[in-house]
Amino acid sequence: MRRIASTLVVAAAVVLSACAGQSDTTQRTVSGAAIGAAGGTVIGAIAGNAGLGLAIGAATGAASGYIYDKHKQAEAASYQKGVEAGKQMK
Repeated sequence: MRRIASTLVVAAAVVLSACAGQSDTTQRTVSGAAIGAAGGTVIGAIAGNAGLGLAIGAATGAASGYIYDKHKQAEAASYQKGVEAGKQMK
């Protein structure tokens, strides 16, 4: 059991370190897919088809991560417009 736990910790560290050189969009999309896949697998296993749950969870998570990224980009652009408008008022 201890060996499995340490293997999972090492695998998680390797997977998370792979996100270091990616854009925010890619990181958020991949993170969403990974979280969705994990959740979908658990729900699918309970329902009787872990593979289908994984596929649906990964697709839903990736879409959610991408939509969240677009929201954050729009939020940052809106903030920058406000900053620029404030500078012009001086």
